[in-house]
Amino acid sequence: MAVNLKKQVVWAAVAIMALLIVASGVFAFSLGKYEKVKANGSVVTIPVSKLADGKARFFKFEEGGKEISFFVVKAADGGFRTAFDACDVCYRDKKGYEQSGTSMTCKNCNKRFAIDRIGPHEVGGCNPSYLPSKVSSASLLINVSDLKSGARFF
Repeated sequence: MAVNLKKQVVWAAVAIMALLIVASGVFAFSLGKYEKVKANGSVVTIPVSKLADGKARFFKFEEGGKEISFFVVKAADGGFRTAFDACDVCYRDKKGYEQSGTSMTCKNCNKRFAIDRIGPHEVGGCNPSYLPSKVSSASLLINVSDLKSGARFF
């Protein structure tokens, strides 16, 4: 009977360790999606060199205890597309988007949006919510006031 109890304790310990390893991996992966950015005056500045490879980069900006998430991705035309990591429809689920080749995919409803079309004219529904930005010299600039306008999503 004592041997049987020892086996159960060992298996329980193995199961707990496996769960802890999986949970820590998921937690670490979720933390790695966003890079925190801070304002310099009234503007957040991101070096264009970080964005040159065409891979979507995800950022968080903290304002008044709330973290506002957004992404920046280089489009095929060489311009940069910026949007909140949320949309008008699915933002309550707080899943955001992920890049799928030349598209951004809503992780809640799986709708795809061409990166080249992200912008001020593609609004509403599950489109990535547009975030104005501009390039100056070697930096992408986003006004803090524009970031604050997306706080409702988060």
